[in-house]
This record gives sequence, C-alpha cells and structure tokens, in this order.
Amino acid sequence: MITALLAANRGEIACRVFRTCRDLGIATVAVYSDADADALHVREADTAVRLPGSAPGETYLRGDLVVKAAQAAGADAVHPGYGFLSENAAFARAVQDAGLTWIGPPPEAIEAMASKTRAKELMGVEPLGEVTEADLPVLVKAAAGGGGRGMRVVRDMADLAGELAAARAEAASAFGDGEVFVEPYIEGGRHVEVQLMADAHGTVWTLGTRDCTLQRRHQKVIEEAPAPGLAPDLVAELHAQAVRAARVTEYRGAGTVEFLVAGGRAHFLEMNTRLQVEHPVTEAVFGVDLVALQIRVAEGHALDEEPPPARGHAVEARLYAEDPAAGWAPQTGALHRLDVPGVRLDTGYTDGDSIGVHYDPMLAKAVAYAPTRAEAVRKLAGALERATVHGPVTNRDLLVRSLRHPEFTSARMDTGFYDRHAAALTAAAPDPHAPLAAALADAHGRSRFGGWRNLRSQPHLKRYRTEADGAEHEVRYDHTRSGPTAEGVRVLAVTPTRVELEVDGVRRKFTVTRYGDRVHVTTARGDTALTALPLLPEPAARRAPGSLLAPMPGTVVRVAEGLAEGAAVTAGQPLVWLEAMKMEHRVCAPASGTLTALHAAPGRQVEVGALLAVVQTSSEPAAVPEESA
Repeated sequence: MITALLAANRGEIACRVFRTCRDLGIATVAVYSDADADALHVREADTAVRLPGSAPGETYLRGDLVVKAAQAAGADAVHPGYGFLSENAAFARAVQDAGLTWIGPPPEAIEAMASKTRAKELMGVEPLGEVTEADLPVLVKAAAGGGGRGMRVVRDMADLAGELAAARAEAASAFGDGEVFVEPYIEGGRHVEVQLMADAHGTVWTLGTRDCTLQRRHQKVIEEAPAPGLAPDLVAELHAQAVRAARVTEYRGAGTVEFLVAGGRAHFLEMNTRLQVEHPVTEAVFGVDLVALQIRVAEGHALDEEPPPARGHAVEARLYAEDPAAGWAPQTGALHRLDVPGVRLDTGYTDGDSIGVHYDPMLAKAVAYAPTRAEAVRKLAGALERATVHGPVTNRDLLVRSLRHPEFTSARMDTGFYDRHAAALTAAAPDPHAPLAAALADAHGRSRFGGWRNLRSQPHLKRYRTEADGAEHEVRYDHTRSGPTAEGVRVLAVTPTRVELEVDGVRRKFTVTRYGDRVHVTTARGDTALTALPLLPEPAARRAPGSLLAPMPGTVVRVAEGLAEGAAVTAGQPLVWLEAMKMEHRVCAPASGTLTALHAAPGRQVEVGALLAVVQTSSEPAAVPEESA
C-alpha cells in the first residue's frame, strides 16, 4: 500500500492530486522551484523539497532531482500529473528503478505512444508523404509535442519551409526533440476524445466521450462530457479505437485517445498516456475519482468488470491570465481575489498569490454539472459572470460569451470557432456606470461627503481608465443636502465598498474593491477593471515612431535570421520571437521600412513594454529611439 506520494508537478494538478491523497490517508510531498517557493501546492503538501532554479529545464523537468526528492522525503510513490515529465518513459523507469511506485502506464506504453508518428502507425494511420499544393492546408506537428507547442497550420506552399523550421525550433525547446511531421489539416471538425482506465488484469474501461473543440492556438479552452450530438455508431467506433490503443500497448492506468471528428468519421490524432487537464468533467458525469482509480490500479487492484453508468452533463472552462484581445498574450502580477461561486474550482492559486512568467498562465478550471447540457452550460456561464477575479487581465469575459454563443449552445461548434468569432467575443464592453460607482465609493471612503453648501460649488472630479479598452473617463458629481448626485442617474446608497444607482428606472448594485490605483467594480453581470488617474494627465513618454514593444514579459528565444540594424524589412515580417508562460509569440514589423534599432537578443529577459526594435518607414524622419528602463 502507498503511504506517501510525491507529485512531480506544480500548481493546480499537484493540488488536485493532494486532495485525493488526503481523502485516502496518503501523506503528500511537493517539489518546487525557487519561483514557486510560496506556491499553493507547496503550502498544502505535508512535506516539500526544493529544486534549485526557476526555469522548468532546471527544475520540474529534471527527473533525476525529482527522484532524489522523493527518496529524501520518504515517499514511496510518484504521480506525474500532466505536462512536464508525465509522458517521459525514462523518468517512469527511473522512478521504478528507485523502488518507487509509478502512478502511470508502463514505460513501454509511454514509448509506444510518445511519438505521434509511431502512434499513428500502431493505429493503422498512413502518414502524409511529400506535401504538394493539392494537400493544402496541412498541419505541421511536433512528434513529441502537446499543448499546441510545435504546431503550425500551412495554407500556402511558400510558407511550408519556414513553418517547418519554426516548428522544429519550438519543439526542440519545449520537448528536447525537434522531430516534426505533416498531416492533412481537417477544417470544420470537432475535437473529441475518449477517457480510458485500464488495470493489470485485462480490464479496460471507456468512460464516455469528451468534446474539446473550443481551442485557441491549439490549446483547449472549454471542454464537456459527454460530447454532444454524436451518433451512437460513431460513439461505438470511438470507443472501439480507444480500446484498441489500450490493448496494443498493454496499457494500465488513465489515458486519453484523441480524435478529430468530421463528416461523421473519426480521425485518430494521438493517445495521451497520462491524466488530462479536462478529467473533472468525466469525474462529474461518471461519479468517480480518476486520481483515486490511478492509485488503486498502481497498487495492483482490479477494476470492476464494468464502469459506473454515466449521468447528466458537465462543462469545464479554463480560466487563463491572458488578454484574448491582444493575441492571447499572457499576463502577470498579483492575483488579489479569486472566487467562482457554485461550481467546482480546481486551482493552484489563492488570494494574494503572484502570477509569474515561468509557467502556464492557467489560473483555474471551473466545472459545472447538471442533469442536462443546457442546464450545465447556463450554470457555468452564470458562475463565471458572477465570479470575483481581481488582478491581471483574464479570459473570463471570453468564456462567458463563448458559453452563450448560439453555435456553442446548439452544439454546432468546430475547431475554427475562435478564428471566426474572436473579434466579437473579445470586444471591450466595460460597464458605463462603473467609473461613477468607483468615484462615489472612493469619495465616501475618504469622508469627502462632509459639509454641503447652499451655494453650488464646482462639481467634484475623478478620472479613470477602463482597462478593457483603454478609454479615459472624467467623472463629475455634486454634493447636496440629501447626498451625492450625478447627471443622468439617481444615487440611492453609497458606502466605501457598495454603491446603488437608479438608471432609467432600474436599480443597479455595484461592489467596489480597491487595490492601490486599481479598482474593480463588480455587478451581477460582470466586472469592470479601472485604473485611477491623476486629475492632470501626465505627459506621454516619448517613443520613436515604429517602435516594437514587448507585448508581455518573457524571454527572447530568437530573432529573424540575418536581422541587423540597417536591414530592410517588410510589413508583417516576423522579427522577434518571445516565449512566455509556455507560449511562443511573434513580434512583426508594423510596416515596410528599415530596421534602425535592435535591442532584442536571444536569451534576454524583457518586461512588458520593453523596446525590442524600431522600424522606420521611408516617410518618417529619423529619430533616436529611447530604450525602455
């Protein structure tokens, strides 16, 4: 029997594993990097072991250090979670060679499915040979990849060579393996997967289907179980192929077989030999704890002959610290408050934690369960809308709008959903009365509603910027014998944290929370983030025309080949590649012209707004760029 378990991971999944361990009476051990020294998973573990450094390559990806940590802490089992070393056969063997129990499939099964090219061969899928114009569009994928890394869609033959090179570089950086392959890109399909659980006694469960179609940059955003609207014979085919994958690899433990469904047909994509991020929706529908089942299987127990029956519907949304309107750029900073009422919330953060640049920007997974799909979707959308998420910009509004989009509610979505609808789903919609509510609450908190005057004085003035769209607002209100007043509304009540206004006969309640100059104004329909501004606008910092600024904090991983000051560039040409929070971002030339300054260099750490380069068009006068601090 397992008595102490080390989670070879961090954040949300480590906390998730520890929760089950506590239920089973198993002691918990965390590992942590220097960046995670005060992380939630470290605080929740019974014991924790430091992995010196902050970058994943020197900490969470160092299997030798993780095994030593398990031994030092007295753990007798290792759970890899997902990501990092979860699908590393060499690590699985090292765990077993150290006399520890590996909570995962046999290393041979991991190897069999680790390469997507080999996995397709095992499943009888013919690879795409030499690419021709007739094959377009195609998808370039990393053979050892996952999470959208090393993946490129190619629609023009002229782009193929460059995308192959970019995918190889990204794959080598992310997985230590630069092998890539090309497959047909099927448009208008849905991403559907089957959850497996297998034991060492020959039993293989298929725990229904999941739909993971809504994705950005090939990374999942919203998932649900079961996948809606699939014909029974197609579901049976998906289950049969998943069982085949388990049998051919002599699989044990939890695994997922992924497909692209289009035209009523299932196209095998890959098998993930680990627990999936979206596993909670399956747990909700089948009433099981997949982590507990993983542990039982690893201990040698047999599964029941049949899995429990499925009931109801579950939907999961991934809450990211990112700005969808700015190319999904990851965000950093203090997470002041996180609360999503009425649903299951799996997270690796709590109030006051800091979101850094080293790891994935996912803050939490919110999961709603109900008897029907429509009820589950409504429940999750409402919970997210009422959620308190104070801190960096997140994708919360995008999630709410996605869940309520008619294509999603009617289950007519496909993998091009965000390509078609991102602009509408990310359009800024700050509450127009939020600045007034913030100003009134602030004035009350500062005891500025002191004495009223018989003779009317100048209105009080406050200035704010709404973070959603960058717009600046001047708020004016008066102070009278009966209290504060403002044009166009009736002020019903004011406290330092609560404001009630009557607008066009409708009473509206606002909750106001301040964090320094940052103000969050929350209503039943969402949250508006504001920044309080000085009454006199500060002079804008001088910046050379054509300046390319870092859209997020991160690391410069490469610059365009041969790029140097004086080089001619064309509009849209990628010049600099930044990596932040497991994502790679291109910074492109804003116009055709001459590169007059280049401050980016591979390996350089940059903050948001840092000056990377300057492109001067022929119509612009020469300017001396001002390097950011």
